[in-house]
Order: sequence, then C-alpha cells, then structure tokens
Amino acid sequence: MFETFGFDTLTPPQVAPFFGLGLGLLFGILAEITGFCFRRAVAGPAGDRKPALGIWMAALAAAILGTQGAVAAGLISFDGHRFWGADLPVLAILAGGLMFGAGMVLTRGCVSRLTVLTGSGNLRAALVLVVFAVVAHATLKGVLAPVRVAAGQVTLPVGEWGIAALPGHAALWALVLAAGAAALACCSGAARGKLALAALLGLLVPAGWVGTGFVLFDEFDPIALESLSFTAPAADTLFWSVAASAIQPGFGVGLIGGVIAGALVASLAAGRFRWQSFDGPAQTGRYLGGAALMGVGGVLAGGCTVGAGLAGIPTLGLSAILALGAIAAGGRAMEAALSAPSRGGSIAPSPRHPARQRA
Repeated sequence: MFETFGFDTLTPPQVAPFFGLGLGLLFGILAEITGFCFRRAVAGPAGDRKPALGIWMAALAAAILGTQGAVAAGLISFDGHRFWGADLPVLAILAGGLMFGAGMVLTRGCVSRLTVLTGSGNLRAALVLVVFAVVAHATLKGVLAPVRVAAGQVTLPVGEWGIAALPGHAALWALVLAAGAAALACCSGAARGKLALAALLGLLVPAGWVGTGFVLFDEFDPIALESLSFTAPAADTLFWSVAASAIQPGFGVGLIGGVIAGALVASLAAGRFRWQSFDGPAQTGRYLGGAALMGVGGVLAGGCTVGAGLAGIPTLGLSAILALGAIAAGGRAMEAALSAPSRGGSIAPSPRHPARQRA
C-alpha cells in the first residue's frame, strides 16, 4: 500500500518518525489547550474532576468511533495485536496498572500530561520523564526485565474474547461505548470549545492506527501497527538520544518530540509558558518515586492512560479495559492515602502554589 502513495525514495521506517512528529505536534497543541489529563479526572481536586473527565471522555468517544470506523472500512485489523492476545497477562496488567496509577498521583500527572508540561516549561515534569524513560527501558530490556517476564507468565486464557465478542456486532458495542462517553462529556460542565478540541485530539488515535497500519503498510519493509502511546516511545526516545548514530528513530521518537514541541508552541502563544521547578528535597523524592512506579507499571500494564486507555480501548480488547481500570483504581487509592490524616513518616501532598496549579 505504501508504494501506491507515490513514495519512491523513502521506506515506511524512514517516514514513520515524521508521521509521529506530525501527530505529536497536534496532540501537544490540543492537550495543552484543553488541559487533557486522566489523573485530574480520577484523583484531582473535587471541582476539577467532572470537567476533566468530560474532556477525556470526549476524546475517547471520537477515538472509538474513528478506530472502529477504520476497522469496518477494512483499512486496519487488530487480529494478532497484543490487545487481543489469547493469553491475558492478568497479574502484570493489574499490578502494573495499580503502580502506574499510584505513580501518576505522586507526580501529579500521567506521562502524556507530563510530556505536555515539559513543553510548557515545567522542569519537574522533564525530570520525571527522564527517570520514567530510564526505568521503563530497564523494565523492557534491562535489569528489571526479569520482573516483567515473571509477572507476564501468570496468564488467563481468554482466546479472542473482548467487547467485540459479546452478542451483537462490534459496531454496535462501539456505538454504545462512544455514546456513553459522549454523554458523560456533555454532562460534565466542561466548556463546549474544549470538548470539541478534545474530540479532535481523540481523532488522532485512528489517524495513528490508519497511518501505521494502512498508509505506511509495506509487507516487504513492515513497521508496527501503533498509535498514540508514551511508555515504549519514551524509552525509545531515551535510547535513540544516546545512541542515534547506531539506531534509526521510529514512530515513537517522533511522537514524543512532536508533543513537546506542540505544547511549547501552544503555551508560548497563549502566554502560559512558565519555568517551574521543585520546592525542596521531599517533593523531589516524591516525584522521582512516582516516576519509577510509572516506569515499571506502564510496561507491566501494557501502556499508559493514553497507550492502553485512549488508544487501547477503541480496539475493543479486554487487556486495555483492564489496564485503564487498574490505573484508575491505583490513582484513587494513592490519592486517598495522601489525603488521610498525617502520620509519622507519611507522604504529605505537595503544596500547590497559584503559579503551579496546572502542574
């Protein structure tokens, strides 16, 4: 298919990072403007949760409709994809999701949000991203890989079960899920303009699937079918940045760079760019601990709130739904622990200065 689009001198692996860069730019701009953040939706201040959830659900509704529309049109297929694995690594997904959710509360943002904040001048977020990438890479291919392998061996045979396997056609369940998400978005009290922009952000998910799985498909020089995600791309970006002369950048490297650049442009244009750093050693330790939890958890769970959630749920696979549920549960549990009456040795919530409300 790739050759039919007129690319005579380039291969899919060569085009993939530029495609990722373009998607990342759009995601960074839209996420910075809308304040797109799953952590705020499940464990943020009480007054922020409903609007934040509405924005996230508007994006999810668009992602589901676009992705399943592409499947119905025959452009892409998730047969054999990890979200549809016959053996569900239930222990890894549950443990990883809980760890990731706890970590995103400690750092006050999941990886996608912290990538956006990095582009808007938040040095806390930048350091968390680096530590997250190091730990994620160590869990994928380094000293923590045995943990991933051991957890992944505890599986539940589910065959090809998923939402699409329920009575009725996959399109029906896609419409049900999208309608439910849209209803939550409309009742959230979020500004209509932001909901519309969030829906555009959600359409980047099917754009990623179709781009990598259809436009750039070449059976002689294949690339992975992927869309928006931040766990593996962050690890790949770290590895590429220190070994660029030995390896070629991929879709994920372009995506991370594009998100940071897009957020930078949007924050500068709106006057929201601010240099921000840590208040002290205790806060630094809390953020670094959260980064480590997200690094291990994101790998075990099979993705972050975007990779396993926003991009994973539209595939209608069971593992993505389970992962996002575990992430939400981990976030709520950690928020409850931080909000409990202070005891000796407990971790107190970091102070929220007026200039840092968006962190």
